Amino acid sequence: MFRGRYSSTMALRTLVKYPDLGLQQPSKPVEFFDEDLRRLADDMVETMRAEAGIGLAAPQVGEAVKLTVIDLSAGVDPEALIRLVNPKVEFEEGESIEEEGCLSFPEVILKVKRPARIVVSGRDIEGKVVSIEAEGLLARCLHHEIDHLEGVLFIDHVSPLKRDMTRRKIAKRIRAGDW
Repeated sequence: MFRGRYSSTMALRTLVKYPDLGLQQPSKPVEFFDEDLRRLADDMVETMRAEAGIGLAAPQVGEAVKLTVIDLSAGVDPEALIRLVNPKVEFEEGESIEEEGCLSFPEVILKVKRPARIVVSGRDIEGKVVSIEAEGLLARCLHHEIDHLEGVLFIDHVSPLKRDMTRRKIAKRIRAGDW
């Protein structure tokens, strides 16, 4: 279980980019629902919005804890913001193949197969138990962010050939200083 303070008090966090190994490690469960956790969640929301994202997991800002933030409204609807702690997929059904991106993979878009419908359990930022039934984009986003918390990346959901091609393109961008 995670204990202790998070690493920064700044509002905007630096995004961790692939191939950073921290993205491929399972995160630790959150144990304390305190001001430090709320501050981290607020920082993540601000970072996600600054990067024009709709979801962000704590490992993407260098924190190996099970916390994710999601806002499909991109800040337009305050009620749309989800701050989910220790989430777990309880049920999934169907499949959906759609284009998907990731803030840790700038400008990389891949067609990824995900469940069409999921049920997720977890806790809100105050520690209250929550359950979310989702389909469509919200199901995709929840599944993507929960994968991050388990060290699974969206490139892990594509064919080995497509994964290798994507890795080579990223390596080329890194060498060119464009990553």
